[in-house]
Amino acid sequence: MITRLNNSLNNLVKNQSASGIAIFLAVLVAMIWANSPFGEVYQNFIHTEISLLVGEFALSESLLLWVNDGLMAIFFLQVGLELKREIIGGKLSSPKKAILPIGAAIGGMVVPAAIYLIFNFNAATEHGWGIPMATDIAFAIGVLSFFGDRVPIGLKVFLVALAIVDDLGAVLIIAIFYTSGISYIDLLHGVLFLLVLVGGNYIGVRKAWFYALIGIGGVWLAFFFSGVHPTIAGILTAFTIPGKVKIKEEDYLKNLQKLHLQFLEATPIKGNFISEKQLSILEEIKQKSDDAETPLQKIEHHLAPIVGFFILPLFALVNTGIHIHGNLVEILSHPISLGIGFGLLVGKFTGILGVSWLLVKFKLAELQEGISWRHLSGVAMIAGIGFTMSLFITELAFQKEEYTFIAKLSILFASVLAGVIGAIILCLYGRTESTTKPAMNN
Repeated sequence: MITRLNNSLNNLVKNQSASGIAIFLAVLVAMIWANSPFGEVYQNFIHTEISLLVGEFALSESLLLWVNDGLMAIFFLQVGLELKREIIGGKLSSPKKAILPIGAAIGGMVVPAAIYLIFNFNAATEHGWGIPMATDIAFAIGVLSFFGDRVPIGLKVFLVALAIVDDLGAVLIIAIFYTSGISYIDLLHGVLFLLVLVGGNYIGVRKAWFYALIGIGGVWLAFFFSGVHPTIAGILTAFTIPGKVKIKEEDYLKNLQKLHLQFLEATPIKGNFISEKQLSILEEIKQKSDDAETPLQKIEHHLAPIVGFFILPLFALVNTGIHIHGNLVEILSHPISLGIGFGLLVGKFTGILGVSWLLVKFKLAELQEGISWRHLSGVAMIAGIGFTMSLFITELAFQKEEYTFIAKLSILFASVLAGVIGAIILCLYGRTESTTKPAMNN
């Protein structure tokens, strides 16, 4: 069981780190493209109108909005599936496991928001307080993965759990504080479709197409027209998807052994084809295998490469093509930049580390074996990589292009700096380990 959990975590780390590289390349392309002689082509590309026509129904939005409002709902669906899996049987399944990453995540959201408000209180830019609250799991795990076995597995577990809770916090913030002009009729329609999904789960519907059809054609569309950001539909739909197997592992293995024997005993036919009896047995094996999986894990497994290598890189491509102009010193000293920069670099670090220390100090939580405070300080700094969620909230927080430009540039600058400083802290710790071990052997 422990080996299986470690393998799952290693696969997640590998996928997230590879996704982080893909996102980084997309950012690089966007920045070069936007600041090249073809910058106008880039602007035309992200504002290309794309229409969805079904009979008399028509929905027309720019590529930028389709990505931010549509494809990112799938990203949030995956976040919801990860969160539900961790709550049911993972790193958040018990108070003892959950309290440290949950507390650290809350500290890492509240302190950055407070720091941002210090620089922007009662100003036109005040609404951006949610921007420095987020951690980008793909980039953060990507940085940590460079250290391989030099950091304990428990540190990776802590960062993944923290980032998932952080994502949930960001979703709640978007739903509560970055939603306006609500159409309650459309919102009611969305709730009714959610109840259909809940009912489907209750009566045992396990087909992915059912949840996809109702989730996209019902919940997402209703939320889109309601004024509540449609990405919220993704995470709500995720919580309706079944997270239990239909057949226990022991029973599945017994059935598999029985069917295997039946297949061997079935009379084969000559040529490349199998007999009807063998075909029937194979179909039953497929059904039993399907029953032994949870729809939640199956959908999450299939979504991971789509989100990691298509949706998030595309999101980065259309959102980070920032045409750099003006005085960089003035831009980075703007209240928005100061709020975001200090929020991500100082707020995340002190919030995560401070709350973790308090929880351990008062014996409400404990550090996992092999993790030191220096390890935790490195991860606390790496968590200052805001990027995806910070860029996403920026689009919701500001209508003025000047503010959006300053915020995005600040996010990129602070996120890179957080990753570099966090990596240096972990590197220094590794050096300390390597210099002390020989001395202990003597």
